[in-house]
Amino acid sequence: MKVPIKLLLCEVEMYWDAKLVKLLPDYRIYVELENGQKGIFDLKPYLDCGVFQELKDVHYFNQVDIFLDAVTWPNEQDIAPETLLAEMINLESVA
Repeated sequence: MKVPIKLLLCEVEMYWDAKLVKLLPDYRIYVELENGQKGIFDLKPYLDCGVFQELKDVHYFNQVDIFLDAVTWPNEQDIAPETLLAEMINLESVA
């Protein structure tokens, strides 16, 4: 006798997921997270590191987007949401 098995799938929303990204001058981005935090993330410290060197090309840098709740570029460079949360300059704390 076969017994049907039900699989339960659960979708978990992380409140630090990136929901908006905008370009700023000098290799910086403005980011809004699902938890409501807004801030500026400076990518200059990353530009000499491995896969991030490609971001030195301003045309390529300008292709920033959000994919799977992370800030990403076409060749799969990404800034994880938890990194954004830890390192971005929170705009509410500056005001």
